[in-house]
Amino acid sequence: MSERLLVSTRKGLFDFRKQGRDWRVAQTSFLGTPISYTLRDPRDGALYAAHDNGHFGAKLHRSDDDGVTWLELTPPSYEGVEGDPAPSLRLIWSLAAGGADEPGVIWAGTLPGGLFKSQDRGATWVLNRSLWDRPERAKWFGGGFDEPGIHSILVHPQNSKQITVGVSCGGVWRSDDGGATWDVRCDGMWAAYTPPEAKTDPAIQDPHRLVASASAPDVFWVQHHNGAFVSTDSCANWREIAVPPSSFGFAVAAHPRDPKTAWFVPAVKDEFRYPVDAKVVVARTRDGGQSFETLRNGLPQHDAYDLVYRHALDVDESGERLAFGSTTGGLWITENGGDDWRGLEARLPPIYALAFG
Repeated sequence: MSERLLVSTRKGLFDFRKQGRDWRVAQTSFLGTPISYTLRDPRDGALYAAHDNGHFGAKLHRSDDDGVTWLELTPPSYEGVEGDPAPSLRLIWSLAAGGADEPGVIWAGTLPGGLFKSQDRGATWVLNRSLWDRPERAKWFGGGFDEPGIHSILVHPQNSKQITVGVSCGGVWRSDDGGATWDVRCDGMWAAYTPPEAKTDPAIQDPHRLVASASAPDVFWVQHHNGAFVSTDSCANWREIAVPPSSFGFAVAAHPRDPKTAWFVPAVKDEFRYPVDAKVVVARTRDGGQSFETLRNGLPQHDAYDLVYRHALDVDESGERLAFGSTTGGLWITENGGDDWRGLEARLPPIYALAFG
């Protein structure tokens, strides 16, 4: 099991380490600065931290000594990209390491909906024009933000040329040639927020989070704006599943070794966005979405208004240890797949993302 948890918050990066039974903050970085996403590269151990500095702009740092010191990198840029108005970087919303056969390759998903690639550990970036120039992008629009954004980037563990991304609102896109060409893969999804005649348009779907099983990378799970979906054929087809007590939410995690197991954190949608009946629960399926268990042992069951963002739920390589954090700074962990949860003794700022590493 992983003994480390990286928690990105509105006021800095908190590095938790397990000490006996307890989890404690072993190190902090960028206190007071919003950290939108943190990546630990499994190939060389480098840490990447994306900053959301509002009108001061997005920034990016890398650490090669486990977070002791940080090097500021030049972030992705839309300089020279035409548009009306001309696009500019608003947020680095996601980061992903390239394949094991691609040392130094890092992918970045951004607002306003651009996918960038670095081949030199984040020193320089190139916009993936083949996705940016797709005519369907004219239909993309903002979900939680005013502009569309790429929040999920999945590189196939055995084939680094196969890349799948999730766009809010713009659907699920897949490349089989390292990003040279793309096709949209949303068959079976539908959108409740559009006129009926447009509800199955693949280019306006709003996947909130896209994950895949490490042991069976053709099995994908999506938490969508108005439902949850699973695909067992590498996103070619999607099947809607009913997550109790609500199919709305942002976060989903896939078991790394059992492709039929996944976890969701439900909420009441749209103008409310808090747990159903003010009770925090996690929904778990162990049969590919056919049925669900509602897990609540150790979680707040009254007067709880914690919302869990799309990157704020993670599972480690064992499939038994999970953690999630909320907009109110709550942080919970389980050691037995979700049967029992424990709140960590830390009063944190609102949590944007977390990851074992």
